[in-house]
Amino acid sequence: MAVHDGGVHEGAVAIVTGASRGIGLGIAEKLVAEGARVVVTARKPEALAEAVERLGGPSKALGIAGNAADESHQDEVLQAARDAFGGLDYLVNNTGINPVYGPMLDTSLDTARKIMEVNVLSAFSWTQKAVAAGLGSPERPGAVVNVASIAGLGATGSIGWYAVSKAALIHLTVELAYQLGPAVRVNAVAPAVVKTQFAQALYEGREAKVAAAYPMKRLGTPEDVAGAVSFLLSKDAAWVTGQALVVDGGVTLGGAL
Repeated sequence: MAVHDGGVHEGAVAIVTGASRGIGLGIAEKLVAEGARVVVTARKPEALAEAVERLGGPSKALGIAGNAADESHQDEVLQAARDAFGGLDYLVNNTGINPVYGPMLDTSLDTARKIMEVNVLSAFSWTQKAVAAGLGSPERPGAVVNVASIAGLGATGSIGWYAVSKAALIHLTVELAYQLGPAVRVNAVAPAVVKTQFAQALYEGREAKVAAAYPMKRLGTPEDVAGAVSFLLSKDAAWVTGQALVVDGGVTLGGAL
């Protein structure tokens, strides 16, 4: 059973999807640093093995490669969390894709379906399966954090289906929080541009210009998001559920996305 003291996750077990690099790896590193053990997922076994090494090896982390939207992969990961670490306390749905950039009407329906499948339906399936596997049992109160985006809060003009998926993910968070309380708290984070490989197209070659729009005068880092996720999972947020915490350096204060 996990023992939580404020923001410390000593003894907790977490699954973090899409965690071989970027925001997902930053979240996993934060949780391990606070005493948790993590099961991390990603598509590429080599990158995942490097992440596990960085997280402290098999006593701290386990990597399971696969497609986050594949239900058999989800079952495998949940079983691995039980077998390796004895259960599950936290789920972080971080996996997301954004394969297109430009006008929405140029996007094929197949691409739109894929975005929704990976960014929304897989988060639902992970949560559904985690609860069925014991997340939120009387012995282990649970918490879920979905990694959304400020793109889900308004029009972007260029990453429309990604934005639609993140808006849906935020509302999925609200509905699940309403239905799963008090056993499981469900929250989301909504970052602005974070300096990761995933977001490079949004700032590469013009970082200073992009950052100038932020009151904090810099882009985000994975550590910025990890701190917010750690808080939402922790006992410090024991009375917080169904919320989308905007982590954006202030950029939305002026109406920008």
